[in-house]
Amino acid sequence: MADLGLDPAFVRRLAELSVVNRRILAGRMRGERRSKKRGISVEFADYRDYVSGDDLRFVDWNIYGRLDRMFLKLFLEEEDRFIYLLLDSSHSMAYGAPRKIDYAARVAAALGYVALSDMDRVALAAAAGGTLEAFRPRRGKAQVWRLFEFLEKVEPQGTTDLAGSVRRFCLENRRRGVVVVVSDFLDPAGYEEPLKALAGRGHEVFALHLLAREEVEPELQGDLKLLDVETEAQVEVSATRGMLRAYRRQLDLFRGGMKAFCAAHGVGYLFTSTAVPFEELVLSYLRAVGLVK
Repeated sequence: MADLGLDPAFVRRLAELSVVNRRILAGRMRGERRSKKRGISVEFADYRDYVSGDDLRFVDWNIYGRLDRMFLKLFLEEEDRFIYLLLDSSHSMAYGAPRKIDYAARVAAALGYVALSDMDRVALAAAAGGTLEAFRPRRGKAQVWRLFEFLEKVEPQGTTDLAGSVRRFCLENRRRGVVVVVSDFLDPAGYEEPLKALAGRGHEVFALHLLAREEVEPELQGDLKLLDVETEAQVEVSATRGMLRAYRRQLDLFRGGMKAFCAAHGVGYLFTSTAVPFEELVLSYLRAVGLVK
């Protein structure tokens, strides 16, 4: 089970934050989030000339009495904003101390708390092997504990299949929103197509790239037999200084390539490791990259 362990003082600070989206996301439901789309709600926005067939309830009869012309009142429509948290729960996320899954679940819990406190609709999906365990969209601070209970039960399993998980996610979540993907992105098939698919659906996409401290700075020595935790494939290596330098170069290339890809496709990106204090990540780094404010 994922270990959230959120400090009450830290949770109180979360209530002061909001999840940021850089553009207005169109929707159809009226709720707590004001958009620029004109519709029927409670706040007056403008007038336009009456056209035959318009609803007479929205004619301004005071103006008609003065000018003998019919004008229709327009209002700012308020709509729900959807915050989607897509959490990689494949078996590779069990690696590290703390485990990547525990760190990722805490990030999802913090972002979910922020969004629910701000009256956004929050949905969460734990993705592994192309399947999803879903926490259906809910709104309101009273739903926080249900979200936390869901996250505490998430356990790594299966292989990484981001493309399959994203396809399933898009089928089950039709409304556009802010999608935060928390993953190590160690998918043999790549991260490019899944992220492009999410952005292509009109979502505001943010990739939080998470690796374990031991993956960023491996402390290996001598002749070793390494086991892939997802495929159980084995490889024998000699952990020399030269090999470790080559590993770090490849890791830097991977991170740099993903950052450049995300920038080119309008996807937000932040790399972190489990060595970064969790509270610092949320209150400082996520603010710095504009995911929360």
